[in-house]
Formats: sequence, structure tokens, C-alpha cells
Amino acid sequence: MLDITFFLCDQMLTTSVSLPLEQLHAAQTMAQTTVQTANLDNNAKKARSPRTKLFNARLASIDKKPIASQTGLPITPDCNILDIEKTDLIYLPALWRNPRPILKKNTKILDWLRQAHKQGSIIAGVGTGCYFMAEAGLLDHKPATTHWFYFDDFQRNYPKAQLKRQHFITEADKLYCTGSVNSMADLTIHFIQRFFSPAIASHVERHFFHEIRKAYDSENVFRKQIQAHPDEDIIQIQLWLQENYGAKIKFTELAEKFEMSTRTLNRRFKNAAGITPVEYVQKIRIDTAKELVQTTNLSIGEVMFKTGYHDHSHFLRLFKKYHGITPSQYRTTVRAKLFNLE
Repeated sequence: MLDITFFLCDQMLTTSVSLPLEQLHAAQTMAQTTVQTANLDNNAKKARSPRTKLFNARLASIDKKPIASQTGLPITPDCNILDIEKTDLIYLPALWRNPRPILKKNTKILDWLRQAHKQGSIIAGVGTGCYFMAEAGLLDHKPATTHWFYFDDFQRNYPKAQLKRQHFITEADKLYCTGSVNSMADLTIHFIQRFFSPAIASHVERHFFHEIRKAYDSENVFRKQIQAHPDEDIIQIQLWLQENYGAKIKFTELAEKFEMSTRTLNRRFKNAAGITPVEYVQKIRIDTAKELVQTTNLSIGEVMFKTGYHDHSHFLRLFKKYHGITPSQYRTTVRAKLFNLE
């Protein structure tokens, strides 16, 4: 089960906690419904069994006392964050106005964040909530961002952090900074895709956001992509696949091109990238297809050929697997969100 901790503190923006929490609960509900439907097809008795929780979310503060949010709405934490020995994902909330006084009141969390990072926790900050990571020294020599109004202040106080003013999201070493609540919502869609499935992430995105939004995998994100692993040969293969995804790819020939056996290619690629070469190309193609369906007037058949597919049924099946709906349904959905200016 995924363990998620939301840190609470005075003068935080409530939406920086409530919005990602609601997104995650929506993802869990859909995942449970999918499992329940599958059980119903196989065993009606199983379908009536209690729903399984896929994640545990805790609201935690330094002293477990009720928190006064920016609006004055009191929020009661579940526990003292210092009592949590291990957690998978940590959300740090956005702070209203000058973050320095709040940092001084919550210095005890800094050692806890350092320890959590050492243990492999993912840490995600919203706007000025990223100051907590910077104050703990976790962002030294790493890309970072924060709310645009505090760029100069952040750079002055944390000169070792590599401030990326032009990016809404930064990622490095399991540390995520976002510039706003909206950017954190986009990042949460990415987490849902990672921990649940692409189809569930697409479902949550369509239900929460009426406008067309920039996906996490857009140019607005600064992250260590293929350089996140040390296998230089696999990095070169990934670069080659990114440039040639639309061509017919024979992995036996690809292995020979880089002077290794097919078995070695598959093993090293999976160890370095976490997925097989086939899955890697598949994701590049389907993500490109999604972009073409959204932003061009190419027919679905033309999109299919441009992204390297020649079997219509196979293409439709993969697109639906990743995005939850067919290309035509996706185009109808996103085009309906555009204003008609005529």
C-alpha cells in the first residue's frame, strides 16, 4: 500500500493539500471500481467483498495541534509528523505570503525531511512550500522552482539551488518542486499514472480539469530524464529510439548496432530504465499520438502511420490502454474544451 503524508502548518493554502488529496481519492475509487467490475464478471461473491485501500494518506504537523489555514479554517492533523518513521510520498503545502516566519516555527521538520529523503521518500513541494526542501539543504546543486513572486528571495537565500524560473515543475533525485497549486495538480496526475495506471490518470485528469492543460511530460518540466541512470550505452539507445520511433524497429538489429545481444539489450535496458525497449518505444509513440490527436487535424489513420503503427486495431487498443479512451473519443473531448471564437 502506498503511504502518503501531507504536512500541515499555519498559513498554508488549503487547496495545496485538498486538491491532490481529492485527485488521489478519485484515482483510488476508479481503481477499486475496475477491480470490483472484474470480480463481478468472475465471482459475484468476491464483488461484494470490502473495497481494498490502495493508499493511506495522513495529515501530519509538528505538534498535532489544529492548523489555522490562510483562510482561518481550522484543520486537525492525524498525527505528529516526527512520529512517522517511513513514508513513500510527502506533500509540502504552499504558504501564504512570506514563508520565513513559518520556516522558523517548523525547523524540527528539516531533519525529518533529510532522513525521509535518505530512505527514498518522494518529496513534492508546492510554491513556497519548496522552501522547506531548500532550507534542509536537499536542493543544493539541484534544479528547483517556487512561486514566481519569490524567485529573487529564493535565489538570494539558497544560492546553491539551481533555480529554474522558466519551468513550472522541476524534478531531481525524487525531489519535485512546483510553482503553483495548478502545477502540483499536474504533478499529481503524473503520480497517479505512475502508481495506478495511465488510463486512471487520464480519467482523473478529464474529470478534474475542463481546460486543456500542459501534461507533466511537457517542456514546462525540468527534470533529469534519461540521464537519471549511469548506463551510457542505454542512454545512447534511448536517444536513438527517441529520434527513430516512427520507423520500423527491429530490436535484433538495434542490439547489433550497439554491439550487444538481444538478451543483453533487454536486460540492461530494463535495469537502467525500469521498462523494456518495446515498452519504451510504445510509450513514446502513444504519447506522440496523443499530442497529434489533440493539436492537429490529421486523421486517426495518419496519426497511426506517423507514430509507427500499421495495425489499426492494435493502435486503438494501445491508445485506450494508456489513455482510457479511443483516439476519436479523446479528440472529441479535448476539442469540446476549446472556445469557439467564430
